Amino acid sequence: MESNRKDKVVFTQPKVFAERMEAAKILVERLHYKAPVAIDSMDNLADTAFSAWPERLYVLAAGGRVIYKGGMGPFEFEPEEAEKALAAHLGQSVAIATPTPPVAPPG
Repeated sequence: MESNRKDKVVFTQPKVFAERMEAAKILVERLHYKAPVAIDSMDNLADTAFSAWPERLYVLAAGGRVIYKGGMGPFEFEPEEAEKALAAHLGQSVAIATPTPPVAPPG
């Protein structure tokens, strides 16, 4: 992705867990990622357990209980639904922003 090249955030596939940890550290510290980050083991147990491919969102409660399992992307990829499920689990309300359509430049 062009933005990744500009920000110099391009990685080779990690071969050891320390490389995965370093990539996560860059995500959190350099790119200011705010959500909690979990790092899968090198045998990809979480990836295998949740089958989050091609794109899928899960929301887990304490203890690992699944409280939201999204549909497979790209057509059933609904981040807003995951956000609502998390907010409901936390007993909070959430306001989902509606994207503003782009405006053509004058001329």
